[in-house]
Amino acid sequence: MKKKQIVVIGLGRFGASVAKNLYDLGYEVLAIDSREDAIQEIADNVTHAVQADSTDEKSLKELGLGNFDVAIIGIGSDVQSNIMTTIIVKELGVKYVIAKADSDLHAKVLRKIGADRIVFPERDMGARVANNLFSASILDYIELSKNYKIFEIVALDEWVGKALYEINMRANYGINIIAIKNGDSVNVSPGANDIIHKGDLLIIIGSTEGISKFNGNYSIWQ
Repeated sequence: MKKKQIVVIGLGRFGASVAKNLYDLGYEVLAIDSREDAIQEIADNVTHAVQADSTDEKSLKELGLGNFDVAIIGIGSDVQSNIMTTIIVKELGVKYVIAKADSDLHAKVLRKIGADRIVFPERDMGARVANNLFSASILDYIELSKNYKIFEIVALDEWVGKALYEINMRANYGINIIAIKNGDSVNVSPGANDIIHKGDLLIIIGSTEGISKFNGNYSIWQ
């Protein structure tokens, strides 16, 4: 399966954190910023890093942004550049655009010009955005270490009515179900024959690689 291509524009604390975490999750990440020092700092933690003016449509077009699946506009205090960049990446044909906003009014403008999703960094820290935005099912996660996480997902429709052994998440994704929640009921030691029901929340432990594989198979852009 072809890896999703993501461009992160604006490498302040928020943008850099999102870019690094997405790269660690196995995505192809192009990082863009007008500052040379920001590019040098992130170069070893993303697929490609390029110094460019994101308000220059010609420059972004030459970088092939029209072929990217997702653009994350992380430009901070320069609201005009943030809005202009959002317009340009939409016009270039990026399929899904996530834009950073610093106020409700700013967010309203971004929605009107076509941003698909708005984030407020003060409410959504970079690592959480990276893990939550790129899965239709992952609701929350706890980072145990750089390589392992506990995360919570909604049971997929195709799993409903099946026993855990039929889903075989360990073999398919390298991740394990450690608990099943349904309303106030919690099964803290599910067995292979336990059945998944509609609306179940599954508590899963897995490696970053396993989570990336799961995301790749159940992404909102499939």
